[in-house]
Amino acid sequence: MTSTLITGANRGIGLEMTRQLSARGDTLIAACRRASPELEGLGVEVIEGVDVGSDESVATLVKALSGRRLDRLVNNAGILQRTALDNLDWGAMVRQFEVNSIGPLRVTAALRGNLAEGSKVFIVTSRMGSIEDNTSGGSYGYRMSKAAVNMAGKSLAVDLQDDGIGVFLLHPGWVATEMTGGTGIAAEESAAGLVRTMDRLEIDQSGSFWHQEGYELPW
Repeated sequence: MTSTLITGANRGIGLEMTRQLSARGDTLIAACRRASPELEGLGVEVIEGVDVGSDESVATLVKALSGRRLDRLVNNAGILQRTALDNLDWGAMVRQFEVNSIGPLRVTAALRGNLAEGSKVFIVTSRMGSIEDNTSGGSYGYRMSKAAVNMAGKSLAVDLQDDGIGVFLLHPGWVATEMTGGTGIAAEESAAGLVRTMDRLEIDQSGSFWHQEGYELPW
């Protein structure tokens, strides 16, 4: 039985991935800052008080796991704050780096002892972090934070290769969640695509960047 930990599991894509994976019989550990009624209703293990932007908070997560092996670690928690050229909110940009870029690295490094040969680490990033794909500009804080986490994921893939641990970057699509203002595809559709992609990715593909629809994305 596959053991999976998902961060940011209380709503949106994280909630839907948790719902779909638990429904098929996987063992789920849902980490979040505050549990939602929807998450509590799934009957999975929930660890609250997890802020991926905090060393102390992530240390609490490590303690709660008590050395249990994780087959999959899904770094899903993230934030989106608008920062256009005419409205460069430096504080918002820094916060996005703390959560979107450093957060997945912080969590993965802290849980390294819970990973073993064959384990897979997934980082839910965005094609908005692709330099080659950027044709519309803007969204400075979000784009930059996602480009940074893409680099972190690639470095993790190299550093964990000898341990037999795979690391993959995933784009969920533009999804209708609270974070995006409710525009885009349904979270259920995105989560289903992410689950299918996670299921088929092999360790020898570690360090690659994938759309939830199943095709590889440019850096």
